[in-house]
Parts: sequence; structure tokens; C-alpha cells
Amino acid sequence: MAKKEVKSTKKRPRQNMRAAERERFIVDEAVRFFAEQGFGGQTREFAKRMGITHSAIYRHFPSKEALIERVYEEIYLSRWSPSWSDLIRDRSLPLQTRLTRFYLEYVERVFEYNWVRIFVFSGMKSFDITKRYLEIIRKEIIEPACCELRHDLKLPPIDEVKLSEREVEMFWGLHGRIFYIAIRRFVYQTPTPTQLDDVVVDAVRLFLDGSKPLMRELVASKSKP
Repeated sequence: MAKKEVKSTKKRPRQNMRAAERERFIVDEAVRFFAEQGFGGQTREFAKRMGITHSAIYRHFPSKEALIERVYEEIYLSRWSPSWSDLIRDRSLPLQTRLTRFYLEYVERVFEYNWVRIFVFSGMKSFDITKRYLEIIRKEIIEPACCELRHDLKLPPIDEVKLSEREVEMFWGLHGRIFYIAIRRFVYQTPTPTQLDDVVVDAVRLFLDGSKPLMRELVASKSKP
């Protein structure tokens, strides 16, 4: 009896791929695989899906953790713009303009199926991709934005009055408000607005309207002897 050929609709690598091309192929497929299966997905299943041997993966990546680290670099670090931190600190522009511009660019860069789902899966597993990325957000965006709002309100700088966690949490609230749209769209798969520009503008405006009086209260309470 002739052996039945099993055909797959998945893209398979060329047999004569160079090492760099094969590594690129593995990384691209890993992004899609982990976005669908989460980090609990097995590398044997991943290899089968790609149509390569299990050992072929380990010729390029010594461990599953090393492959996941490469995915982190590919998905997160490559999409982070170093100019965002400078934008938040650019006092030639109103703070509302800076925050709005940042979040419009951020939404454009990261509101994507693979990015959002890998972010969520990482947070539910022992891998620290989400934690490391959020540390970047806090250091480069959240804390500088707190300082800039203080400056706008003519409040003491953080070298005089230490930044409080409540101030930081205010800005996390804005960030979470915007990012939750991506969670609804790509994780819960519920309807979200197609055009997000106006939603972002509204979110920043509402946030600043409410945060200014609260910021004054928080800094005043920290300033009391």
C-alpha cells in the first residue's frame, strides 16, 4: 500500500535556506505560534507546524527560553521608539499635545494581534516579558509624564517632593484605559471602534481635566511636614 502523503497549508521553509534565513523563518513563525498557543505551546508541536525537525530549532536557539527572548526583542524592543521619551519631556509643546501624540503613535505601533496576545500570555506565565516591558513604560513614559504635569501646575519637582505611587497610578490609569481597547479587540474579540484617533484624544483630555486637581492635592499632602 502506498504511503498517504499528508499535505499542510502552512508555509514550509525551503530546503536550501541559509542559516540566517532559517533563523528568520523560525522567529517569524514563533511569533505567530506563541500568539495563538501561548508560551505553554510545545517546541515539538512548533517544529511539526513548520515542517522542520525539533533539533533544527535548537541549532539556532539553545532553549525555548532563548527563542522566547528573541521573540521579545522582535515584538517589543523593535517597536519601541526612543523618541517617545524625548517627546514626553519636550516642553516646547503643551503636555496634552505630547500625551496625545505619544498615544496615537503607540496605538499605531502596538495594536496588533501578535503583539497584544503575546503580551497577555507572557503575563500569565513565568516569563518576564510583560514585566520588563512595563518597566520601560514606567521609566520612559509614566514617571516623566508625572514630572511634566507637576511642572505644568508649578508644583515642586521630584527632587524636592518625592514622586508618590498615587501620582504614578494616575498615569497608569490613562495608559490602561487606552490599552484596554487592544485587549477587547485581540483577546476578548469584542467590537471596538475602527478609528481610534478621536478615542485617544478624548481619553487624554478627560484624564488631564481630572488629574490636575488631584495632582495638586497629592503633592500638597506630601509636602506637609
